Amino acid sequence: MDMKKVLIITFYWPPSGGAGVQRWLKFAKYLPQYDWEPVIYTPENPEFAIEDKSLLNDIASSTEVIKTKIWEPYQIYKTLNGKKGQNVNMSFAGKGKKEGLIHKAALTLRGNLLIPDPRCFWINPSVKYLLNYLKTNPVDAIITTGPPHSMHRIGLGLHRKTQIPWIADFRDPWTNIDFYKELNLSSLADKIHHKMEQQIISEANCVVSVTPTWCAELAIKQPKRIELVHNGYDEADIPKNKISTDTEFSLIHIGSINAARNPKALWKALSEIIVENTEFKNKLKIKLVGNVEEVVFSDIEQYNLSEFVQVVGYLSHSEAIEFQQKAQLLLLLINNTPNANGILTGKLYEYMVSKRPILAIGPTGSDIASLLFETETGTIVDFDNLAGMKQTLLSLFEKYRNGTLESSAKGYNQYSRSAQCGIMAKILNEITQN
Repeated sequence: MDMKKVLIITFYWPPSGGAGVQRWLKFAKYLPQYDWEPVIYTPENPEFAIEDKSLLNDIASSTEVIKTKIWEPYQIYKTLNGKKGQNVNMSFAGKGKKEGLIHKAALTLRGNLLIPDPRCFWINPSVKYLLNYLKTNPVDAIITTGPPHSMHRIGLGLHRKTQIPWIADFRDPWTNIDFYKELNLSSLADKIHHKMEQQIISEANCVVSVTPTWCAELAIKQPKRIELVHNGYDEADIPKNKISTDTEFSLIHIGSINAARNPKALWKALSEIIVENTEFKNKLKIKLVGNVEEVVFSDIEQYNLSEFVQVVGYLSHSEAIEFQQKAQLLLLLINNTPNANGILTGKLYEYMVSKRPILAIGPTGSDIASLLFETETGTIVDFDNLAGMKQTLLSLFEKYRNGTLESSAKGYNQYSRSAQCGIMAKILNEITQN
């Protein structure tokens, strides 16, 4: 059977690190198993917050990667804000931070003028370039992945001109994203965002998202077809040798913690337990792997937990996975925002396969709660349930003392990257059947 070709338009691609790059890096890796050959289109000189060169190892030498230059308006922002020469977290820079007037002004300008996002200047040049490329390099399908949602605008432009079947993949919502209101949009800008989003949803042959809740929200906007394709874990990333768990009662969090994800009830519960329980105090260790905002450290200090906290900082993806295996308990923090029910963070799947118990903090009626229950991989406690938090921590600590703190994980194989890629390939097959 001849391989079909799919053009994947993504802003995030190695050496960019972090969560945004993982989904399509891994799907591009596994698509050839399903008779689809990926062709990647990505910026040559993008601004990204995190670099992880280890991810380059996941790109097959046979994968065609096309790059063109992008102009992003961040140099102006960084010069004004005294961050010249630094990488800043770009897509929605500064969300949750109480920064100065320059930052607030930049956020307002970003939301009202740079629509749908600061990568908008790459849309027209990309459509022009790719139309020319496709004349001599035909593909059977196009996939765009956002955010940044400018990638979808490129897909829309190509689809309108070529009628090539197109999947719009929403890794995060657009107008339903938790910080949409922070963009201080005028009513006109708000209308433009909604109109652009609706064009993508209405015209794509299939709209895909990563959680049941977000799929349901998108379905209301009446796409031609809506499908759920989870993120997942890559079996190839799981360490082959068993890694010893920590001897102390270690609570490990992998990934960034911002103000919206700051688990105040956890800090308060821990501060009360260490006063009441000497053994717990002597065994407790909190390890934070990734970028942590200042407000989190303020709370840790306020609750007298600084001596128990080890700040590990950012690790490469492979190092972070090894770190997970050492944890007595893996912390999964959900943003305390209106769309919390629909969040299924990518790290959840890697947590599940680490075989270490998960303590999630978030809504007990959420998609994450359902997945934890289905796979028996952990416990979830609501944001403000202090009594429940203390009771859960003490119960888990008792299991740790008895040597029985284990995960009884089951049924998670369906969430491997390879299996989820199979679902994506099936969609591709169906939308390209004439």
